[in-house]
Amino acid sequence: MHTKHDSFIHRSTDGPVSRREALRLGVLGSAGFLMAQQMSAAAEPAAPAPAVATAAAAPSAKAKAVIQIWMWGGPPHTDTFDPKPDAGSDFTGPLTGAIETNVKGIRVGTLLPELAKIADKYSIIRSMTHGVFGHETASYMTQTGRMPGRIVYPAVGAVVTAFKGFEEGSEGLIPPYVVLTEPQGRFSEAGFMGIRYKPFATGGNPNAYRFAVEGITAPGISDEQQLQRRELLQRVNTLGRFIEGDPQMSTAKQAKDQAYDLILGDAGKVFDLSEEEEELRVRYGRNTFGQSCLAARRLIEKGVKYVTINYGGWDTHKDHFPTMRRKLPEMDKGMATLISDLSDRGLLDSTIVWWVGEFGRTPEVDWKSPWNGGRHHYGHVFSSVVAGGGFKGGQVVGESTPKGEHVKDRPVYPCDLIGTMYELLGIDPEAGLPHPMGEFVRAVPGPDEGLKMGGRLKEIT
Repeated sequence: MHTKHDSFIHRSTDGPVSRREALRLGVLGSAGFLMAQQMSAAAEPAAPAPAVATAAAAPSAKAKAVIQIWMWGGPPHTDTFDPKPDAGSDFTGPLTGAIETNVKGIRVGTLLPELAKIADKYSIIRSMTHGVFGHETASYMTQTGRMPGRIVYPAVGAVVTAFKGFEEGSEGLIPPYVVLTEPQGRFSEAGFMGIRYKPFATGGNPNAYRFAVEGITAPGISDEQQLQRRELLQRVNTLGRFIEGDPQMSTAKQAKDQAYDLILGDAGKVFDLSEEEEELRVRYGRNTFGQSCLAARRLIEKGVKYVTINYGGWDTHKDHFPTMRRKLPEMDKGMATLISDLSDRGLLDSTIVWWVGEFGRTPEVDWKSPWNGGRHHYGHVFSSVVAGGGFKGGQVVGESTPKGEHVKDRPVYPCDLIGTMYELLGIDPEAGLPHPMGEFVRAVPGPDEGLKMGGRLKEIT
């Protein structure tokens, strides 16, 4: 009789067990071993990257890490960082005003009072553009700086991981690229570079009583129970003794031991938000987004190079304004506290905070049935916010037209912003990315690739 695990235990006798198979055989059945697989993949030698820039050729680094607030679905630029109070009710809907910030001349949407208090710490780009209205393509362009084509390019997080997560000799157990909480899902974050550069998605809810991080903690299982499971697994793991000395099995064992050290040791406590003062947790907001922001700060403190907060719910074709009244205060509180907390701890100067979605929303409100006051996809112009890591605060780049429909001044394309961030991170945009076939692919597209470009953001760096 075959069981559902038969496919895991059948193997050829012609050669040594594969690393992936060894992991499955040795660790199947306990929490934490998705992490072991990822650690094992990360331990594999990287594919050669031709013409990778030397340290001498790379720009000097101001930033060490990035926290990306990914506004999945596309946030409305005119209700957030590019308000148009004089455009009329067909464009503003009930959100008719704008509020002054602590920087003279900069106003933001009425539902962002906390961010208004710290505008001196971030810059707003009001002229982002790519002209794409579909989620998948727009997400890909915003995250990679390129149009879809012959190969799948890596997202920013994977590129930062390649240059800052491994090449600098990171020794931590926490992966260098983490997503809170669900994978972004619109594209392959690692692209052609492969699994070594994929993010670790935590799953779980950081606002729960216990943040059940996939592969580190499991709902309803204590650390003591997890330790008992480990001891039981070691007793029944006859395969490990049968092929003792196999180099791939040794690598798998090392990855498994590291995973258990992460689960039961001090490293995994980075996800234990109960270690924080309750007052600070309330400041961030006792909701999934607010506590994700707090978890991101803790991860950066532990040396993680790239954290994405995958913040969904912004695809507001229907009932847009009730959603904004619920979600924008949540975003305002969490994001403002994150920036302020990083600043208070001396981390903002070395950490880029990057707020963006795949596009904006239509400036004109669709009041027709069935939309009932909705905003649709809009790629002609949208906003992004950057803070820290060498970016100046209290600045505005570019301008949209009076009703927020088009770029009026200083178009900024995704590759412009991505290239600027790489330079602040000390990554040479002309450097080659790790490619499985040894092809040369620039970190940032060059003029020969035919993309529109507005130039690096020198005005805010």
